Amino acid sequence: MANWSCNTSCVSLAGLLSLLLLQPLTTTTSFTNGIRVNLVPKPASAILSFREAPAFRNGNECSSSKKDNIHIVMPLDINYIRGAVAAILSILQHSTCPENVSFHFLSLRLEPGISSLIKSTFPYLTFRVYHFDSNLVRGKISKSIRQALDQPLNYARIYLSDILPRDVERVIYVDSDIIVVDDIAKLWGVDLGDRVLAAPEYCHANFTTYFTDTFWSDVNLARTFEGRRPCYFNTGVMVVDVDKWRKGGYTQKVEEWMVIQKQRKIYHLGSLPPILLVFAGNIKAVDHRWNQHGLGGDNFEGKCRSLHPGPISLLHWSGKGKPWLRLDSRKPCAVDYLWAPYDLYRSSRIALEE
Repeated sequence: MANWSCNTSCVSLAGLLSLLLLQPLTTTTSFTNGIRVNLVPKPASAILSFREAPAFRNGNECSSSKKDNIHIVMPLDINYIRGAVAAILSILQHSTCPENVSFHFLSLRLEPGISSLIKSTFPYLTFRVYHFDSNLVRGKISKSIRQALDQPLNYARIYLSDILPRDVERVIYVDSDIIVVDDIAKLWGVDLGDRVLAAPEYCHANFTTYFTDTFWSDVNLARTFEGRRPCYFNTGVMVVDVDKWRKGGYTQKVEEWMVIQKQRKIYHLGSLPPILLVFAGNIKAVDHRWNQHGLGGDNFEGKCRSLHPGPISLLHWSGKGKPWLRLDSRKPCAVDYLWAPYDLYRSSRIALEE
């Protein structure tokens, strides 16, 4: 397990104090309404404050060769930044060779504040932020059952081969609402063979429900899975051979289904179904322990769910409910307390007390 140490000083209060004391003001006067004071809005990244994470160091058995680097891809949305910070911490804390882990963040906006926030929270982290151009999915996204699933960044995982540099040939893609409680190198080491991606498969799930009657009643569309045994898999945790994806033209294949969806409404759930249409029944299955998903409840109410039986290496709050929101509202689910120890966020009240 990694050796770690922590500087005694954590994230400076300067950013918070400047927000409170130096916030630009505009005033307007009115004889009828008196003086009205308006705050000039600040980027959300300037308001958030996180404690500095410990410095995680490699164990003696770790290699310093670049070929042994583990590449993690994660979307970076300011609305989910608290989850992303917790996810990063959990991955580093449980890695035997944390200095060999490189992060590749996908963001709709290259805000300097977000990069600075990550750097100040994880001063020793190797990372890069990439711009995801929302124009790539303009006119291709269909309205789904939950608005969060319709956001352009939710589709960025389809374009990894276009975004990442060519020397990044293999990645682990994870959503930002996960916690890893095992050495990520174990997942990285999965043998893909001739497959493009690996993920836990759930063959007991009713696969037909992910597609509409329009899909299954069309003879040609229903033949899509002929010769395959399609099983559901969650695209929030995947090992992807980016080079094979690129050479196989899989971005275009997924996009073709997105175009059909716009015309015919053949599925319900955002970016998941078109990936299932291309890959279901043709992936490398990994142990279920690597995606204990659905902890955020369903897509409508986000009601509490219990853990599935069996060993756990990764917890995933997919669904409407997010642990930081439920904890803040003082209506947490039992599983949210498993996320809380990785939460580096500090409110303005706590920051001032420090």
